[in-house]
Amino acid sequence: MPRTVARLALAALLIAAGAAHLTVLRRGYRIVVPDWATRVLRTDKDMIVVASGAVELMLGAGLVALPRERARIGAAIAAFFIAVFPGNVHQWRTRRSAPGLDTDARRLARLFLQPLLVAWALWAGGLDRDRPGHGDEANAIVGHGISRETPAFGCLSW
Repeated sequence: MPRTVARLALAALLIAAGAAHLTVLRRGYRIVVPDWATRVLRTDKDMIVVASGAVELMLGAGLVALPRERARIGAAIAAFFIAVFPGNVHQWRTRRSAPGLDTDARRLARLFLQPLLVAWALWAGGLDRDRPGHGDEANAIVGHGISRETPAFGCLSW
């Protein structure tokens, strides 16, 4: 039951954030996109915000609508949170305000929230269920080389 609540809450967070990226907070998110990201991705800041919002919507919806793919989607959400982390660092370093992140303290705290979001995504997706006695829902992801014993995830204690 706690995992189901965590999964639904994470899905709701992603869907709300995705919708905000596409609507009311779109301009605020453009402010924090690093200039180097536009050069690397060969696009403008608005397109990066729109794309990230669309990804958040799809991941949030997929986490709820595709129960057989939960572990993979949880891992994809964790990867997404890792991928956007440089933008969070950029926002803190440049002291650029965004909705809800208008002080240095809040921007710094946001950096420490990111690892928790990664762990939340992995746990809510059921990535730890590859352990003996935890069912077969997430075993498909083990075949792709991702498991609790994978070095990147081995530091997490479930």
